[in-house]
Amino acid sequence: MNKNTFKVGLFAIGLDTYWDQFEGLETRLKGYLSVVEEKISSIHPNVLNLGLVDNIDKAFDAGDKFRTENVDIIFLYVSTYALSSTVLPIVQRAKVPVIILNISPEPAIDYEKFNQMDDRVKMTAEWLAYCSACPVPEIANVFNRTGIQFYQVTGMLHNDEECWQEVAQWIEAARVANIMSYNRLGCMGHYYSGMLDIYTDITKQYAHFGGHIELLEVDELAALRKSITEIEISDRVAHFKTQFEIEEDCALHALNDAARTSVALDKLVEKYKLGSMAYYYKGTGNQDNEDTISSIILGNSLLTARGIPVAGEYEIKNAQAMKIMDSFGAGGSFTEYYAMDFKDDVVLMGHDGPGHIAIAEGKTKVKPLKVYHGKVGSGLSVEMSVKNGPVTLLSVAETKDGKLMLLVAEGESVSGPILQIGNTNSRYKFSIGARKFVNAWNENGPAHHCAVGIGHIADKIEKLGQLLNMPVVKVC
Repeated sequence: MNKNTFKVGLFAIGLDTYWDQFEGLETRLKGYLSVVEEKISSIHPNVLNLGLVDNIDKAFDAGDKFRTENVDIIFLYVSTYALSSTVLPIVQRAKVPVIILNISPEPAIDYEKFNQMDDRVKMTAEWLAYCSACPVPEIANVFNRTGIQFYQVTGMLHNDEECWQEVAQWIEAARVANIMSYNRLGCMGHYYSGMLDIYTDITKQYAHFGGHIELLEVDELAALRKSITEIEISDRVAHFKTQFEIEEDCALHALNDAARTSVALDKLVEKYKLGSMAYYYKGTGNQDNEDTISSIILGNSLLTARGIPVAGEYEIKNAQAMKIMDSFGAGGSFTEYYAMDFKDDVVLMGHDGPGHIAIAEGKTKVKPLKVYHGKVGSGLSVEMSVKNGPVTLLSVAETKDGKLMLLVAEGESVSGPILQIGNTNSRYKFSIGARKFVNAWNENGPAHHCAVGIGHIADKIEKLGQLLNMPVVKVC
């Protein structure tokens, strides 16, 4: 799981030759850097600011410092003209993504006041204080030719919401990349036989996201269930009643079974320090295992709601998508197409099994099901809709050349009739219409599952894809 190590690196660049030539320029530029640091720290408090780097010696020292301090992302504030040779050693040694901040101290130079200055040395100093755009092409050229991936934010130091929102998005994306790099994904059971679209190469997941994947046995969870006390079961049933709206026809023994499994799940998660999980098991031929799997939905819903998303049908790729969405603070509920409503131009989407009750519209209902469609057993299930308002869909998809990509779409969760069948279920409307959305989404070849979260966060996901070197396709 994430060790909360995410750290932002920051430095500014200048040219030491200027300081003796132009009185007060160095101090002025350091003041601008302090403002940049303050703004970044308000987004994420753990910032390592190495100050104004203005010569080769400082550059090598800064690169070493960033490397030893394990920064996850670097913001390069271009305060004035500086040599590219001053910049390159820093990012080469740090070996983390770099964002060039091409930020002007003011919206524009006061030309009239500037041209009335009677000292051309002071005029040059004033110009150099606004000269942040000057070396950016030089830096970009050198980064390109030396194979360094970089990104840019261009704007103003003050009163520029677009600029600082973009900075915040980069920080958020890097923070989520850090979370994924430490995340421990538990895989319990096996694939749902025949769902060819969900099969994936686990090593490929390591290559793109990092982290750790723990292969788990259902038998272990079944064994943990036997150690759960009656007091623990009673306490968990009481907790269920605060978190869910439990239908009257839910039998007490079914609630107790779900509570026993829920507590056992918590113990399993704690033992392996899991940050997400994918599971599926037929449960035939072993009654303990069947009882375990058929009573797992409520516990997995609670885990999902507290930041440990659980994907059914052993959908490892979608467990990753759900973790990404949840790490952005958007939730991340397991979903798939249910049907299309051409009358209202919406797509019905949901899934059996666990739901993200923290992003539900109202309280999530618990209902008994006599059968789990397509699966062994019966028991309690959850019925919920995602909160009405803006939503984002995300799929971690596998391309025909064996690589991973992020497929994303923004839409709206809208009110209206749903299928009251004891599963998660929502109505989604898209700017391009239901028909075009379905065609555009499907033509990218994702698995039939995806993760849905609240809010429009495609911009953040696109930046995450860039940081992870994964292509991102936005459908709408």
